[in-house]
Amino acid sequence: MTDAPAKRLFIKTYGCQMNVYDSGRMADVLAPLGYVPAESAADADMVILNTCHIREKAAEKVFSDLGRVRVLKSKRAEGGKDMIVAVAGCVAQAEGAEIMARAPFVDIVLGPQTYHRLPEMVARTTRARADRAAGRRAGVVDTEFPLEPKFDQLPAPRAEGPTAFLSVQEGCDKFCTFCVVPYTRGAEYSRPAADVLREARGLVAGGVREITLLGQNVNAYHGAGLHGAAWGLADLVRALANIEGLARIRYTTSHPRDMDETLMAAHRDVPALMPFLHLPLQAGSDKILEAMNRGHTADSYRKTIGKLRGYRPDIALSSDFIVGYPGESDRDFQDTLDLVREIGFTQTFSFKYNARPGTPAAALEEQIPEDVKDARLYALQDLLLTQQRAFDLGCVGKTFDVLLTHPGRYPGQLVGKSPYLQAVHVMADPKDIGRIVRLTIVSTESNSLGAVWAETAEGAARTA
Repeated sequence: MTDAPAKRLFIKTYGCQMNVYDSGRMADVLAPLGYVPAESAADADMVILNTCHIREKAAEKVFSDLGRVRVLKSKRAEGGKDMIVAVAGCVAQAEGAEIMARAPFVDIVLGPQTYHRLPEMVARTTRARADRAAGRRAGVVDTEFPLEPKFDQLPAPRAEGPTAFLSVQEGCDKFCTFCVVPYTRGAEYSRPAADVLREARGLVAGGVREITLLGQNVNAYHGAGLHGAAWGLADLVRALANIEGLARIRYTTSHPRDMDETLMAAHRDVPALMPFLHLPLQAGSDKILEAMNRGHTADSYRKTIGKLRGYRPDIALSSDFIVGYPGESDRDFQDTLDLVREIGFTQTFSFKYNARPGTPAAALEEQIPEDVKDARLYALQDLLLTQQRAFDLGCVGKTFDVLLTHPGRYPGQLVGKSPYLQAVHVMADPKDIGRIVRLTIVSTESNSLGAVWAETAEGAARTA
């Protein structure tokens, strides 16, 4: 008796790191059904578009990609081969009915909270196709918010390289007026610490050296601790740091309202916690922050950063910005530029405001003209890029511990991560992947740093 041939799975991931994590978990739950990764959608027996609703024109981009997938599915059908097409993630959650109406060839639509039920959905597609042949409505749609946490139903994640994402918190209770996350991801939920630690130990046993803790509001983490009382993110970080072999810890994305002093102190006290923080500001004007329902002011953000730098002076900051929010005046935008200049950021994400259907801001009357938003975005990005380049140039000549993660573009080159999440490339042997090594930065490029091995009297110094 021979084994059944492997089925090939292609997942296209849009948007945030949480979606990257979710895509990996979808591959995990489908592996027992015989699915292995495909190089492209054209080679796949199943295609999943794991969508994000945060970026501009998110739904339109998904439908554009679905048009290309429809052509691939038709070509496979002409050759007598099947293709299951699924749309997952936040666009699926928000616009599931629209997807099925506009793209009836889609077999499965599932939200972010239901992908643990993918094997059942795949099984149901056979009956759905029979319904299609009989002229009845086809497709499987599952966009519920189930009572049971999906994490309880998932298999243990597989380590794939020296870095890994680990989801510890999901959902959002903040209800910023521009954001769809509370509607697509649901209320805040924090996983029990015991489950997180068990998953982390498994990843480390598989060769992971660095774990990034994920959550829509990760620093709002309040999971059950090991002895019953709720833990904050600082408690979880300190426990993770005790896992032998786990060298680095990061977390994203945080909210300024949840940046407490216990977490700031952890940046000082826990060597494994990297000196890098992504803390979205969104705007520097109190009027706009209030309209966004952010729950913090420019001054409270400024004070948070001041305290954090008191605990960890070398910390590098990343942030998110939205320009052209309804009602934003020239003065409001200038407040944002002024605060950016004052604080200084090393990596950022900045966007023009784009209305999300169903969010309060979409109904506001004072929408900003596109040409004004374009000009403001250009000015902000020019300032942010100047700050990033200055930070990168300031690294030249310094020696860092770099975790080597994967091959580079050129033969004999490896790429790694600096403590500040910069990409660093160096000539090295592939066997060094997974090692943390001492490198001296010698050059900067648009999105990376060049390095050489730090020299000692004995030669190139390497650490664990």
